[in-house]
Amino acid sequence: MYALGCDASMGKLLARVFLALTGWRIEGQPPKPEKFVLIAAPHTSNWDLAYLLALTKLFGIRVSWMGKHTLFRGPMGWVMRRVGGIPVWRHRRENVVSQMVKAFHASSALALTVPPEGTRGYRDHWKSGFYHIARDAQVPIVLGYLDYARKRGGFGPQVLPTGDVKRDMDEIRRFYADKIGKHPEHFSRVHLEEEG
Repeated sequence: MYALGCDASMGKLLARVFLALTGWRIEGQPPKPEKFVLIAAPHTSNWDLAYLLALTKLFGIRVSWMGKHTLFRGPMGWVMRRVGGIPVWRHRRENVVSQMVKAFHASSALALTVPPEGTRGYRDHWKSGFYHIARDAQVPIVLGYLDYARKRGGFGPQVLPTGDVKRDMDEIRRFYADKIGKHPEHFSRVHLEEEG
């Protein structure tokens, strides 16, 4: 389903060992669609990335992420793309949402990871880019999670944006209501500015 590269079995072994040593387990099934926006929440610690990568490796999902275009210059550009990076040009007239929508249209399979909090510290609201990318690209939002209270991580339901932001966010809020980050006090309010 997803391209894993030649080191898939070694990567899975390392992921299993890491999760076993830290007492974590995966839950649920991998997302079925070939294209989706993956929310990574709660995001309150640098450890979140390590757990996310281990979980996606075990589920057989190659995740992608957005990075400033300057990260992709020279020989390191190949490395950044190899590990899932997609360059974005912030100085162009075209905004980041439009650039990511084009990336979805140009790809046969794309799991774009977006931490909607945008920071490990508390914010009064989530950034809405994940929602607009999914809506404009007409792909589902997959609710990925790390629950440090139970040491469990995986994927929840999918939300196909309807354009009714509050209704869609109510569904997302319900799902994350019982998910606990490593630093719970830093988990940002699950709310978009567009909701008022």
